[in-house]
Amino acid sequence: MKKVKITVLKKEFYADFAEKYLTDGKAVGACSLLNEGDTFVFDGGAKMPEGFCPWAWIDIYHNVSAISSGGTYSPWNIKEGQTI
Repeated sequence: MKKVKITVLKKEFYADFAEKYLTDGKAVGACSLLNEGDTFVFDGGAKMPEGFCPWAWIDIYHNVSAISSGGTYSPWNIKEGQTI
């Protein structure tokens, strides 16, 4: 398996959606675990990189695992071996 670099490109929080759908509303705030520019390395297996957000990991694990195994997301992504 190949190592995969994970980079946080953007961090957003939608207070209007939070107020409408979350129990604690906008008081929840943006994720405190990840910041734009943070990088992590996935070494294989199912182990989440140290310091990564567990909820974000659930969302991206299948993509990271596929790339680590040599999968591709072309023609949807410009750069081979990358997905956004």
